[in-house]
Amino acid sequence: MNRILTIAENRQRQAWEIIKDTDVINLWEAIGATINQVGSLKTGLLINNRDIDFHIYTDPFSLRDSFSAMARLAENKRIKQIFYTNLLEAEDKCLEWHAFYEDKQGDAWQIDLIHILPDSPFAGYFEKVADRIAKALTPETRLAILTIKDSIPADQKVMSIKIYQAVIEGGIRDLDSFWQWQKKHPDDGIITWMP
Repeated sequence: MNRILTIAENRQRQAWEIIKDTDVINLWEAIGATINQVGSLKTGLLINNRDIDFHIYTDPFSLRDSFSAMARLAENKRIKQIFYTNLLEAEDKCLEWHAFYEDKQGDAWQIDLIHILPDSPFAGYFEKVADRIAKALTPETRLAILTIKDSIPADQKVMSIKIYQAVIEGGIRDLDSFWQWQKKHPDDGIITWMP
């Protein structure tokens, strides 16, 4: 099997082990939340960045319940840090939680838990984006995306959605071409592209 695909499969397996170990889905469901997986794990495109993304909804929204779920997550001995940003008054209308999990090998994983108000313009949006990306993938485009993601130096931050757009829409297949494509398509806040 291709080295890149093997790395990606191993990383995906590790992510699912962390989800199971933290019991994160059940912790949120215990407060009546709907918790949806989004991002690279959902699309099968997780490779180099150790991150797991969830969007969470409660109705009614409760700040106290959000803190309660995160307090229970913090009881896991592998959760080493948690950061919180209140964006309830911002365009996003959400609470951003970032939990950092240390796996058995000592590698740090970031678990992003975005608790979104029901009236946010992004409620349900990124779930749709992930579904559309997953459906648009072919074996060729999946391999191109994983190869580009794996080639990006660790000190350079690139939003994965830009790589997906470059490969799926722009026909990009390698890192050098991606850098050229990105110069012509600069980031502009929250990226709302979907295939």
